[in-house]
Parts: sequence; C-alpha cells; structure tokens
Amino acid sequence: MRLTRRSVLRSGSALAFAGALARPSIAKAAATTATVWWVQGFAQEEDIAFKQLVEDYQKASGNTIDYSIVPFAAMRQKEVAALTSGLVPDIIDLGDYFFGVSSAWNDQLVDLTDVIETQKPLFMPTALQTAFAYNNVTKKRSYYMIPNRMAVTPFHVWKSLLAKAGYQPSDIPKTWDAFLDFFPQVADKLRSQGNRNVYAYSIMISAAGFDHVGHFDHFMNAYGGQDLFTPDGKVHTGDAKIREAAVNVVNRLATAFKKGFMPSAIQNWNDNDDNNAFHSKLLVMDLDGTISTEVALWKQKEEYNDILTLGLPLGNDGKPVTGVMATQALVVPKGGPNLTVAKDFLKYSIEPKALAALLKGGLGRRLPPMTSIVEDDKAYWLDPNNEPLAAYTRQGMYGPTVAPYEVFNPARAQVSTEHVFALAILDVINKAVTPEAAVDKAFARCDAIFAQYPIGTT
Repeated sequence: MRLTRRSVLRSGSALAFAGALARPSIAKAAATTATVWWVQGFAQEEDIAFKQLVEDYQKASGNTIDYSIVPFAAMRQKEVAALTSGLVPDIIDLGDYFFGVSSAWNDQLVDLTDVIETQKPLFMPTALQTAFAYNNVTKKRSYYMIPNRMAVTPFHVWKSLLAKAGYQPSDIPKTWDAFLDFFPQVADKLRSQGNRNVYAYSIMISAAGFDHVGHFDHFMNAYGGQDLFTPDGKVHTGDAKIREAAVNVVNRLATAFKKGFMPSAIQNWNDNDDNNAFHSKLLVMDLDGTISTEVALWKQKEEYNDILTLGLPLGNDGKPVTGVMATQALVVPKGGPNLTVAKDFLKYSIEPKALAALLKGGLGRRLPPMTSIVEDDKAYWLDPNNEPLAAYTRQGMYGPTVAPYEVFNPARAQVSTEHVFALAILDVINKAVTPEAAVDKAFARCDAIFAQYPIGTT
C-alpha cells in the first residue's frame, strides 16, 4: 500500500430492514487480493476512514485490498492511462465522473447491477440515477457505477462579514434573484468601511476548471431551463423557454462580472481558487460543491462556525429549485485481475453500517446515498451544533435533486469538457457578443455533439 500526498487543493429502523436483506457474502476462501485506486480526501480524516473500511473488510473476509490513495487531479490522468493501456486495477474511485459515463458508453466497465441489488431498496432514487449509464454496445442502460458518496452544492457566507456590514442571516432574501442582489449591497457597505478588496460573491465562469458546469446547471434550473438535458438522453435546444432561461443565465453572470460583483481574476480561476479567495475573506459568498469550504477549517472552530451554509434559494416563482446531486462513484474496469474480490469488497462497502462509518469518519463532507443512514443517526447528520453539516444534509437528503446531466448521455460530458457554456459567458464579457448570440452558438455546439451520441430507445 502506498499513500501519496495531495498535490492540489480540491476542491435504527432502516438498518433493521437492511439486516433483513440478504447480506452480501464475505468470501472465506483462501486469501486473495484486489487492487483499489482511491481518490485522496479533501481532509485527512477521509483517508483515515477509508483505511479503516479496508481494515474492517480484510478482517471480515480474509481477503486483501492493495490500495493506492491518489490526489484528485492525478487520478484523472491515471484512470485514462489505465483504460487506454488495458493495465487496470480491480476498482477505481473515479477522479472524473465524466470519464465514468464515457467509459460505460464504450463498454469498458463491468455491469455492477448485482452489487447494487444487495442494497437497492435503501438507495435514494437520485443516487441510483447517477449510476445508471448507457452502454452503446449493448444499447441499454445499467448500473456501471457504485454511488457511495454523494454531494450537493450549497452557498457559503461569512457571518462576520454580514455583521460588519450591519446585516444578519435573517436579512438574506429567500428567492433566487433577490438572494443574488443582496450580496453586492453587503460588499458595498464593507468597501465604504475601507475593505476595498472584498467582492459580493463567486459563481464560477472560468473555462479552466469544471465547477462552472454545475454552477451553470443550477442557474438553469432556477430560471426554468432544467429540461435542456433530459433522462432520455436528448437535448432540447429548440425549446423557446429553455433558450430564454439560458440567455437569462448568461446575461446574469456576465453582468455580475462587468459590474464588479466578482473578482476580475475569476475568468481564469481553477476549481480551488474560489475556496482560497473565500477563506481569505475576499468574498462574502461563494457557491461551491460539498462542505469542503467548511471542512478545511474543521480544526479552527471559530472560523468553521463563522460560515453560514445555505441550501439553494427558492426560484423567483417561490418554488424549490432542483439541485444537481453529484457522486463520488466507484467502477470496475473490464480486464481487472480479480473481479470476485472486487465485487465482494464493493458489496461490503455499501452495507449501511460500513458506509455510515466511512462517511462520518470523513466529517460528513460526502452525503449518504441512503436516507436511512441520516434518519437513523439524526444526532450526527442534523446536529444543531454543527450548522454547516446540518444545512448541507437537509439540502442533499430532503431537497429536490437530479443526477448530473452527464449520465443521461455522455454527449453532455463532452459539452462539459469543452466548457461550452463558460465560453458563452466569456464571449459576452470579452467579445461584445450578445447573450442571445452566445447562447445560440453554444446550443449549436450542443446539437453537433449530441448528434454523435445517439441513445437507443430499447
């Protein structure tokens, strides 16, 4: 086993029911080995929790898990190289969800339906949806990923900056546009007090990283464009309502930049730069996935508790906005040396008791794929003394959610990789392109990409 240092910052009743299910068998034959590549946690506690999971499994099974803990960015390179060369491990903890759905499309992953079935009644529908990918060889969908650690995207706000500007958390509006319009007022008051280098917020628009993908999706959902990509694998660029939503998103974010609500450097930010800016209190508010922002300050309790973690505001119509639920998923590449032990370990890892221990050990930065894990331990997940975790849990476990749109069709993964919508926003900012023209160009590119990925109806 080897542990590499992170080189980049990156960002009762149901358990009784689970016990009534047929418990996944733990192999008791002669010890055999499976290799696992695991993404390094944002916090050290996440890695410790994973190693404890491995230790517990090895004691229960007699098998050996030979694992490598790899930084997030490096895993993206490593997984591509492995499937390209054919020299694959037994299990990969995906560094790139897009890579998972694309590999399923190319028939490079083992169907893990039998693993999912061991706990399927407990999985949240959205969690299952994140793993249900299309195979272009078999021409059908199946469970090619194990969605064992989920995440949603909250807003993060400094309470102390609010207070300094003369506001309280209760002053923050509850609907989308009013919510966004509130924070420039806060920044203006802070600047009038001499805090020149403070900005209202960060919504990622850069084409350097990938956070902008989810941010754009949330804005589309807020403005009524949630059906641009649908579960049947289709894209709906010809829908006038969806085009209007996209124009509103592009215009809103480009205008926010032009008015100085966001730092000028945000055009080139990578996915960790907003975390750094927020921690430096250059931002009053930041939209960012998971509670990694808070967990980074876990040992600095005063600062940890100074962060107000907020779920998505209501839409302008007063209705809940659907959030995109991401997953840190596991896959089994075809050609791995020990499929039997790989599946056995995966079955063990999604038993509620084992999974709950993994997630709690990781400070709750990742949410359970099973509501029962929260329901049976509300004292932890909804602890009123741990406001960031409680707010994050409520948003992810009880709010409306949808799977990342990439799982509907890997064409969307290519759209994301090409930064189609970030480039549309940047064109409005830097090239005097109108929002309408920028959206039309983006939609045309979406159509061209989707034409290369036909989804069958069988």
